[in-house]
Amino acid sequence: MAHDHGGGAHNHAAGANSKMLAIALGLTTAFLIAELIGSFVFNSLALLSDAAHMFTDSAALAIALAAVKIGQRPADDARTFGYRRFEILAAAFNALLLFAVAGYVLWEGIGRFFEPAEVQSTGMLIVAAIGLVVNLIAMKLLSAGKESSLNVKGAYLEVWADMLGSIGVIVGALVIMFTGWQWVDPLVAIGIGLWVLPRTWILLKDTTQILLEGVPRGMDISAIRASIAATPGVGGVHDLHVWSLSSDEHSLSTHVELANGADFETVKTAVAKILHDRYEIEHATIQVEREACDDADGLHR
Repeated sequence: MAHDHGGGAHNHAAGANSKMLAIALGLTTAFLIAELIGSFVFNSLALLSDAAHMFTDSAALAIALAAVKIGQRPADDARTFGYRRFEILAAAFNALLLFAVAGYVLWEGIGRFFEPAEVQSTGMLIVAAIGLVVNLIAMKLLSAGKESSLNVKGAYLEVWADMLGSIGVIVGALVIMFTGWQWVDPLVAIGIGLWVLPRTWILLKDTTQILLEGVPRGMDISAIRASIAATPGVGGVHDLHVWSLSSDEHSLSTHVELANGADFETVKTAVAKILHDRYEIEHATIQVEREACDDADGLHR
């Protein structure tokens, strides 16, 4: 079943997204470096924790940009599926690195409750305020492309989440400035760390599922099997597999047995249409058979 992917429009959109992502990446990376320096100069663990979160922004933007660039490279004889899985490998590395940083921040934050360290709240406030401005600019840049690209949407949500972290650091700095409560700094740091960890775990779980070629999150393979089996002319379904090459490209392969008197091409076209319309699966390999093959496994229905 043929599908028109709109190559020219896709390339134009990819070029526009690439430009926005590059600008946003430059802004967040520059501020990430400034925030790391500020965290040590002003002795603020909250700034270091927010820098870790800002790192996820930069990583998400870099992954999205790389996915746009590398994903445009054609498949070759060595990599017949192309290069889109690079996005998943980079995301998995990002998640593991962030776990390590978040673990350090949590450990250091607990330690500072017992041995408080003096924080320069004015410098902390200035750096966090600049971070908030950078996040708002990055969000504005990415807002135009977030509806047309899952990569851009993911990066947009990362920046949005980091904006909340910057607000938390600003509030913490103001509290320290007016009350002198130094323990607020590690409290904010731990709060940001606990905010990041669940999202990092979801990212690692999703990337692991894709690398293991598991069923993509949000897809019910039992429902897909039932839909195929209910297609007119289908007598049975077996060897059904659903997996992802990247975060937004799902693939399927299955063996379909024909009911008595059913036509090969009619059934194959009908199944492909259902997969496309109901489950947005465009990359489907459907093997049509008069009867179940000898290696039909336990999933045979």
